[in-house]
Amino acid sequence: MKVEFAPLSIPLERRLQTASVVHWVFSFLGLAQCCIVLFIGLFFTRFWLVSVLYATWWLLDWDTPSKGGRRIHCIRNSVIWRHMRNYFPVTLVKTAELDPSKNYVVGFHPHGVLVAGAFLHFCTEATGFSQLFPGLTPHMMMLTLWFRVPFFRDYLLSGGLVPSDKDSASYVLRRWGGGNVLAIAVGGAQEALDARPGAFTLLLKNRKGFIRLAMEHGAPLVPVFSFGENELFDQVNNPEGSWLRRTQHRLQQIMGISLPLFHARGMFQYSFGLLPYRRPIFTVVGKPIKVEKKHNPSQEEVDRLHQTYIEELCKLFEEHKTKYNVPEDRHLEFI
Repeated sequence: MKVEFAPLSIPLERRLQTASVVHWVFSFLGLAQCCIVLFIGLFFTRFWLVSVLYATWWLLDWDTPSKGGRRIHCIRNSVIWRHMRNYFPVTLVKTAELDPSKNYVVGFHPHGVLVAGAFLHFCTEATGFSQLFPGLTPHMMMLTLWFRVPFFRDYLLSGGLVPSDKDSASYVLRRWGGGNVLAIAVGGAQEALDARPGAFTLLLKNRKGFIRLAMEHGAPLVPVFSFGENELFDQVNNPEGSWLRRTQHRLQQIMGISLPLFHARGMFQYSFGLLPYRRPIFTVVGKPIKVEKKHNPSQEEVDRLHQTYIEELCKLFEEHKTKYNVPEDRHLEFI
């Protein structure tokens, strides 16, 4: 295997971009574990009081994640995220106006390996969400278990993330006056197992909880497709029925998270590593789908709206795919 090394005269800007992505990848892969070790380890040092005080704060602040979170604007606006945006680069594309007097449920597709596009759009201001959609506040949903990790939970809350449970979602959507966007990576962790370059397979056929949620609150649905999201990492071949896929599914059932065996490039060479490829991401926000409020929608009504959502998502994909280097003969597949 031929190893290609990056030139030594890399401009400072590119080094800063790489450093920002290293930070982001580490935050997904190892920061939570480090926070747990730090919290427990401090009890056995002269700084034990830090963990005691934090544990007290943690108990008092326990419900904050399920009540809209606690965003910190200086962190959302950090220059780190702008460098990360430029690394790929990542662009947010607006196709329709969103009324700031309403609350919305945004379906983000595809999940990708590490949800890079969704993170930059909804958890930071790097791609200009607030400028494109003034009056709207985004809330990205993430697995609930991560909000039970000391210190790490505060890092997540600072970006506007909320737990992926019904109570947290309902709190955001029933806020009076509107202006809230609940962003959901609908395919979730399971869809990440199919994230690889050239893949357009979405785990959506039986994902209807977000449809029912939107109907119960009368929140318009907004389909979003992120072109390039699956191009960032290669993944070890894991077809359905293989021992690797069965193991991954089993681990997901036990831990609640999927473990895709991904790889791409390194910091100083381009042949292998855990950093994503420098490939552009274009996230296209579709037009809102009107949703009639029903406190207890029937399964038939949910199925009908679900089909409408799939049709609008397909339409969004077909209208924009050739702009972003997707072959004309490629179409979305649903499982």
